[in-house]
Amino acid sequence: MLINEASRLTNLTKKAIEYYIEQKLVFPNILDNGYRDFRENDVECLKKIYVFRKLGLSTEEIKAVLADKTNNILQKISVQRELIMQREQEKKSILYQLIFGKNYSELIKDLRAIEQSSTVTEKLLEAFPGYYGRFICLHFARFLNEPITSSDQQSAYEEIIAFLDNAPSLQLTEDLQLFLMESTNYINIQNIRDVIENTKYSIENPDKFLSENKEFIERYLAHKQSEEYKNSPIYKIQTILKEFNHTSGYYDIFIPAMKKLSVSYSEYCKQMEVVNEKLSLQYPEINKLNN
Repeated sequence: MLINEASRLTNLTKKAIEYYIEQKLVFPNILDNGYRDFRENDVECLKKIYVFRKLGLSTEEIKAVLADKTNNILQKISVQRELIMQREQEKKSILYQLIFGKNYSELIKDLRAIEQSSTVTEKLLEAFPGYYGRFICLHFARFLNEPITSSDQQSAYEEIIAFLDNAPSLQLTEDLQLFLMESTNYINIQNIRDVIENTKYSIENPDKFLSENKEFIERYLAHKQSEEYKNSPIYKIQTILKEFNHTSGYYDIFIPAMKKLSVSYSEYCKQMEVVNEKLSLQYPEINKLNN
């Protein structure tokens, strides 16, 4: 079909379609008479572009999404937009504080904290790609809203940035990459947030959580000790992640620096230690699983 028909079917102007051709987002055939011939797959591609542009994606982002067969880039952009929305909400809160006469110098610290949080979360997404990166990015983002007020915190912040800039790539075999992609493809931001909230609830009310989830925990531990689990792709992935975290400096550099940077994260880790101790006392077999 010619450009007029493609325009009608996609709700895009001819100039917009010509621009996307120039940007190498779509590749119609060129006929002998010089007219462009749009095939069905070209029209489908233009429809996708129309949606992505309405959602505010840049041309470069659209190009990356169209080239990505795993859906990881679109999910990464979704996390980035979520974090941007959070930061804008925090800035809106600062505007309200200005209205009610809060000191400008105090608000400068809050704005710097927003910028620092942005830098760390973006680097987390880059350093740890795929679902793992999205999860740890959203997990740590909630601890990164505190202003840096001491030289120790500043040093910790610089350690974190250096670690994330130099962290080695996480290597998974092709079959494990495929498994991870297929098993996490439909896990969205809200699903990840639900997991984080459940973890938060469990550490704030450990006794209640252990009591209410006794049957589930026992089934979970039995599954983790089964041969079926030990031969599963998820076991292999978790083994690789554990080894990666040890060898990359995640446990030795990143986590200690996060504790120094963020008071709330340090408190979270202390709560986790209490929960793990209670869990180990009630279920001694869990110690073998963690080794």
